[in-house]
Amino acid sequence: MSTVAEKLTRSEALISMEARYGAHNYHPLPVVLARGEGVFVWDVEGKKYYDFLAAYSAVNQGHCHPKIIGALIEQSTKLTLTSRAFYNDSLGEYEKFITKYFGYDKVLPMNTGVEAVETAVKLARRWGYKMKGIPDNQAKIVWVEHNFHGRTISSISASTDPSSYGGFGPLVPGYVIIPYNDLKSLANALLDPNVCAFIFEPVQGEAGVVVPDEGYLQGVRDLCTKNNVLMVADEVQSGLGRTGKMLACDHENVRPDVLILGKALSGGVLPVSAVLADDEIMLTINPGEHGSTYGGNPLANQVAIAALTVLKEEKLSENSERLGKILRDELQKIESSRIALVRGKGLFNAVVIKPENGITAWDVCLKMMGNGLLAKPTHDDIIRFAPPLNITEAQIMDCARIIRESILSFEK
Repeated sequence: MSTVAEKLTRSEALISMEARYGAHNYHPLPVVLARGEGVFVWDVEGKKYYDFLAAYSAVNQGHCHPKIIGALIEQSTKLTLTSRAFYNDSLGEYEKFITKYFGYDKVLPMNTGVEAVETAVKLARRWGYKMKGIPDNQAKIVWVEHNFHGRTISSISASTDPSSYGGFGPLVPGYVIIPYNDLKSLANALLDPNVCAFIFEPVQGEAGVVVPDEGYLQGVRDLCTKNNVLMVADEVQSGLGRTGKMLACDHENVRPDVLILGKALSGGVLPVSAVLADDEIMLTINPGEHGSTYGGNPLANQVAIAALTVLKEEKLSENSERLGKILRDELQKIESSRIALVRGKGLFNAVVIKPENGITAWDVCLKMMGNGLLAKPTHDDIIRFAPPLNITEAQIMDCARIIRESILSFEK
């Protein structure tokens, strides 16, 4: 007689195992992935899907890019970790490469995106005390509503989403939160002489790919310069080609004082993040005052060099810009009352779904999954579309067809 476990598909059994032994801090789509290549992933039963999330933009270069995997394999046979107690033979090479790549004096290497945000917070406060002359323990940082910078106590203290900060207090003091895309509010906030930094996403990702008005980024730059406040751009998700430029800030040719990178900095191979700034800012932190055992490890250094090289060699920013326009055009042609709004920049796009007859964005994502395309809702009514940047025009058109047919299937 068959047991219940024997009747389960392999996917169902693995999902059940996670539910039994893992923390319940995520609610994934019911698909179990086992392999990835380029823009595609396959589940454990062998079904093939377009990946339209790209691990929240960590896989901009495509799954398992051979050049990045090659760098990983080659370095892994030599040396993977020394800690920063010693020098290693790849860190200087990586530091020179990435600082020249983005045009900053110094880089501070970390691992995850939220670690890089935490680093930027510490750096901004230290600069505020040492360089701006803010009284001890009085520094303030300005953030914006509907932001997402990670899940640490410091980052959720800047959040306006109760599901992020609720029940986790007391929160970090010294944070001021203003509306996004509102230069007047920013101007008023920066009048406070104790403000050391303005930290924001140039395009808000988790909020649902919210793109600011043209001129906003330049306005931020001007106001920060005028008030001697650090402009800190969190480009962990919006950077590295995602919006059609290497950085989202490049759309208005503005240069942040502090640049935060992560996710696609490794092409999705392992956690690699970085904070870039010039000497006046970076050298306010001295030995022993900040660090990470894994930050700047030899494996990460070589992987990041390969990942950044791929972005330029394969012109992935340009591909993102061109194909993003095509995708938005196709999405805007879908004749359905369920679509409230299409927005985005490059291959960073979102569709706002109006719930009708009990059909939600989650239901649309389940339908797309059944049709061979994976995406995930954010904030219940928004579906984010962010495929790997090496996708082709023919594949974009095929994906637009799947999205259209999935949405229109609810009209029947």
